[in-house]
Amino acid sequence: MGSWQEEVRGALDGLAYGARSAMSPRVLQGAAVELGWMTTHLAMYPLGLLGSTGSRTERLSLTGLTPAQRSLLVNDVVAAGTPILLAHGIIDNHTIFALMRRQLARRGFSSIHTFSYSPLTLDVRRTAERMGAEIEAICEASGSDQIHVVGHSLGGLIARYYIQRLGGHERVHTCVSLGTPHQGTVAARLLPWPLVKQLRPNSDLMAELDEPAPEVRTRFIAFYSDVDQLIVPQRRARIRHPDLSATNIRVNGVGHLSLPFDGDVVHQITGALAHLDDEQQSA
Repeated sequence: MGSWQEEVRGALDGLAYGARSAMSPRVLQGAAVELGWMTTHLAMYPLGLLGSTGSRTERLSLTGLTPAQRSLLVNDVVAAGTPILLAHGIIDNHTIFALMRRQLARRGFSSIHTFSYSPLTLDVRRTAERMGAEIEAICEASGSDQIHVVGHSLGGLIARYYIQRLGGHERVHTCVSLGTPHQGTVAARLLPWPLVKQLRPNSDLMAELDEPAPEVRTRFIAFYSDVDQLIVPQRRARIRHPDLSATNIRVNGVGHLSLPFDGDVVHQITGALAHLDDEQQSA
């Protein structure tokens, strides 16, 4: 069978799988929630075209802080000051993290930045190099040796590539991914776009990420949804690598775009980043 025939067959298999799973009650309920968040996000999306909203807030006193902010700054000033970089998904922008930014600030984190890239991006590797350069600039400006990265969808895969393949493990303490195709997605067979081809289960990029990485000590936390419409099957958003310290957390009834807005997910992320020395066990 020729390569084009295999592509067509793979695309049809992906469509069939998606059609079967889309009819289940839990998926329909998740789709309703997703539609609500999508409407809100679309209203905010134009604001993201104005540029990045990276910020760094210096805390010289505890005046005016909430009890939660005081607690983090008093009990773990290192955790509070560790920079956080938020990386959005494909065809998106930093507004997807509006709720998360507010919650992180309320918790007491003082250095929150965003990493943006064009929807015309064609290669995960080159974008990961750009992320690395931005992380170096943030660390130099903040005086911090380490940083956390939270990536939604493709943003999580860009972060993982930087950590695992470009030496980013020396900078990134914790990498949180939300609905990221760590093992590829069958849905990527539906589009011939070069970037999307890299997200297919048997792509060269996936093979590269499967290679040994014994030196990586970054803490990974991967949130995956049981109703994710873009990660097919949904379990492919888990990290399964023998050398990586990863916690995989299943989220029920929350769609792909809704993950960064989900209150419970955001709460778990802020809690994890507030405890730098917590041991993680893969689930």
